[in-house]
Amino acid sequence: MPDQRRRRLASLAARLGEEKIDGLILTSLSNIRYLTGFSGSSALLLVTPAEARLITDFRYETQVADEVGDIARVRIEPVSLWVGLWALLRKMQSIEVLGFESAHLIHRDFQRLLSDGSRWQWRPQLDLVEHLRESKDEDEVALISEAARIATSALASVLPRIRVGLTELQVAGVLEKALRDEGSEDAPFPPIVASGPRSALPHARPSSRTIQRGDLLLLDFGAQHRGYCSDITRTFVVGMPTAEQRDVYAIVRDANHIASASVRPGMTGKAADALARSYIERQGYGDGFGHSLGHGLGLEVHEAPRLARTVEAALRQGVVVTIEPGIYRPGWGGVRIEDDVHLSANGPQMLTNFSRELIEVA
Repeated sequence: MPDQRRRRLASLAARLGEEKIDGLILTSLSNIRYLTGFSGSSALLLVTPAEARLITDFRYETQVADEVGDIARVRIEPVSLWVGLWALLRKMQSIEVLGFESAHLIHRDFQRLLSDGSRWQWRPQLDLVEHLRESKDEDEVALISEAARIATSALASVLPRIRVGLTELQVAGVLEKALRDEGSEDAPFPPIVASGPRSALPHARPSSRTIQRGDLLLLDFGAQHRGYCSDITRTFVVGMPTAEQRDVYAIVRDANHIASASVRPGMTGKAADALARSYIERQGYGDGFGHSLGHGLGLEVHEAPRLARTVEAALRQGVVVTIEPGIYRPGWGGVRIEDDVHLSANGPQMLTNFSRELIEVA
């Protein structure tokens, strides 16, 4: 997407002037990929108002040429990325004040700025690129949509294989293989598989617990397509659900529907969170919904914006967010239903196409 990358770099260059810095050193690999297309695991990127310079090592000499093209000038550094950066900066006489990504620079590399980079003035910068990444363009939405299709297709193939007697770890293994079979490049995060009382743990790790008849079974997972992530949760019942399970599930399903259909650009994160939370509270389960309603989605599975009780910032047009209300009761279990939603100019667009009705498995 060369035009989009040029637009992104131009937008970032404009921000440099506003921040009164001559350039920005990027160490976040997700931000580097967003700006240049480079997907390797070793890189530094220097962005100035005039150009972008990417430094990587010999392992990526062919890859970087294919992915980056003429978007940035590339330096293949044989010693270390930082040695290459200092050599590059010494030739750029007009640069005196540089920014760095304070949220991503580890302390060891910060020490390099103070020692090897002491001839330049350094200014911490926060979320300059992340702010650009919030609103997704048409191509990005298409990539997230494909990641969502991969995830839901994998889920559909997994459900017939779930049976009483399997462990959570075994179900996780089946799910991970299905994701790969459907074309997922990687797992954006380790899948959550939680059964019975363990489904009350919102971020449970799969365990050796054996799935039993009557269990709630919560699956939270995602897929990755050309770097972009999806994130989906569905809760099932193993066998015949009880009346209580049906009731709690219906409340969460309705809360998901209300929020997914009503969230809009311009709404604050706090107001978006309240769409589902106020409904759950009115049904008497407010204490069981302890986490926020959702988060942004893109090159990372958790990125800005946040849909939470404490967020006063408005949601921007074009963001892709998760809508994931839940009710959790220790010792009993939990229900969460999560979908990915694009906030377009015409309203919310559902990207995850999978039933939200209660499904009985095994």
